[in-house]
Amino acid sequence: MIIDTHVHIGKMLNFVMTEPDVIDSMKRYHIDYSIVSNINAAEFDHDLKPIPQKYQYSQLECLNEVISFAQKYPDQIGAAVWVKPYSEKADSALYEAIEKNRKYIKAIKFHPYHSNEPFDSKKTEPFLHLAEYYGLPVAVHTGGCDAASCIRVYNAAKRHPKTNFIMVHMGLGTDNTEAIELVSKLPNLYGDTTWVPVKSTLALIEKAGAEKIVFGSDSPIDGRDTYFCNRKGDRSLYQEYFNEFRDMVSADDYELIMHGNAERIFKLSVKTKN
Repeated sequence: MIIDTHVHIGKMLNFVMTEPDVIDSMKRYHIDYSIVSNINAAEFDHDLKPIPQKYQYSQLECLNEVISFAQKYPDQIGAAVWVKPYSEKADSALYEAIEKNRKYIKAIKFHPYHSNEPFDSKKTEPFLHLAEYYGLPVAVHTGGCDAASCIRVYNAAKRHPKTNFIMVHMGLGTDNTEAIELVSKLPNLYGDTTWVPVKSTLALIEKAGAEKIVFGSDSPIDGRDTYFCNRKGDRSLYQEYFNEFRDMVSADDYELIMHGNAERIFKLSVKTKN
């Protein structure tokens, strides 16, 4: 079984990721379940400039789209609430939307880079209280700017010991050593494999155990074949996770990373379909 904890839909900036892309890629590459967030909730572009208001979508609009997706495929898709801490609030409307659709919602998603908001800031805090109220894990993009630094996720996780945090990318564009060190220090802080080399995952397993990381991919960011190759046709690192990595760790550790940890952290009950 494979559970991908980091999948997207949406058409924002230079990204185009559709529901058919997700479902088709899951079928092609034997992914049993995906947790999906909506990139249309991005608040700033790649240069950290505000996205023009006419191209902005509210966090509720984005949430409703991904809930609709989960409703169509309840055995395959879970929703992650991509929140907008820079421009919006954890208000009653957001609580009500989550309350109404709790069975489809599996996580809260933050992207401090595309929100241009430090993850451990005062604006973020009310959203973390929301996550704790509903017992939802918090998935956080790390890397690319100070606002999305690994230490900020660690700081927030330390303040909120009842909530599980996933340090997505474990510091994108770094050698992952800082993330590995920080993840190993807190019981409620985890890493994920999104664009993380297998050698870094092995280092985290050695440092803190296989129970400290979940499988994630960013699919279908490079198209329907993200699990197979990048846009240039080069072999995707996820092929290494699906193949060679299996022989690098014990069978129990492999199962934990590819689905067991996700089932526990996100409170999932997934039946194998592939």
